[in-house]
Amino acid sequence: MQKWEYATVPLLVHATKQILDNWGEDGWELVAVVPGPNPEQLVAYLKRAKP
Repeated sequence: MQKWEYATVPLLVHATKQILDNWGEDGWELVAVVPGPNPEQLVAYLKRAKP
């Protein structure tokens, strides 16, 4: 059975693409983006297969 690890990442509005590209380079897949604790912030949920 495939096992996964997960991460939650705060996203800065002015650097969202760069942040997601960096995590993607490390093998993380974006699962969802949800509102953060304030209106200017978002939180990304990511997953990747465990080795």
